[in-house]
Amino acid sequence: MTDASALPGQPRGQVLSGPATERAVNVLAPNASAMTLDGTNTWIVAEPGSEAAVVIDPGPLDDGHLATVVDMAEKAGKRIALTLLTHGHPDHAAGAARFAELTGTRVRALDPALRLGDEGLAAGDVITVGGLELRVVPTPGHTADSLCFHLPADRAVLTGDTILGRGTTVVAHPDGRLGDYLDSLRRLRSLTVDDGVHTVLPGHGPVLEDAQGAVEFYLAHRAHRLAQVETAVEDGYRSPAEVVAHVYADVDRSLWPAAELSVRAQLDYLSEHGLIQPM
Repeated sequence: MTDASALPGQPRGQVLSGPATERAVNVLAPNASAMTLDGTNTWIVAEPGSEAAVVIDPGPLDDGHLATVVDMAEKAGKRIALTLLTHGHPDHAAGAARFAELTGTRVRALDPALRLGDEGLAAGDVITVGGLELRVVPTPGHTADSLCFHLPADRAVLTGDTILGRGTTVVAHPDGRLGDYLDSLRRLRSLTVDDGVHTVLPGHGPVLEDAQGAVEFYLAHRAHRLAQVETAVEDGYRSPAEVVAHVYADVDRSLWPAAELSVRAQLDYLSEHGLIQPM
């Protein structure tokens, strides 16, 4: 059995519903799959002693899960005052409108199409609810609308799909772009170096205790895959499907369609930087 402390980011262990930090509680959605890992982590975040809470990523449109989120907040003496989205993929956001009905909350997101209410989210926004402070960190790359939320009081960052608790994420081409994603990882690295962030509260998978180690692993992994894709093209593998079969031969074939999205993003990046001929 592998020691979790030796794994990238030092994952905490089994993914469970319950407290993760002093201010953040996870409610695990029942939508486990190869792509969603154990399921979507819906986060309830609140300042200790406050009656107001923020929910980040209500998750899929599953009335049972949404009711559980409300129930867990109420049992902790919290009223859900605001809903936030890290991005618009259905496993994070499909339940947001229904959740807003259940709680009477606004939904704030970067993408105007996902918002319920007048306020969106933008780089540099600071959200304060019941004494809680969350800082909006733009992290495009997985998708164009991806955001993270810095929780300074817990020295933590809620990362959606930008960093997962296990494995690596997909650059969802064409909406996601590799150059943007690399910039976003560097932005998160600066949070670990300059702002003391040490905990990753991901959208899927376990909590990570070593945020800087996780970011460094992701950057190294992307550099390695990019070099593999460039070499594959030089060796005559031309189509994205051919590159996937060659480079991702060690990956479960059920994940190849997702891997092809990342490969397309990598091919675009290499072409834009003049490292390969446009395909």
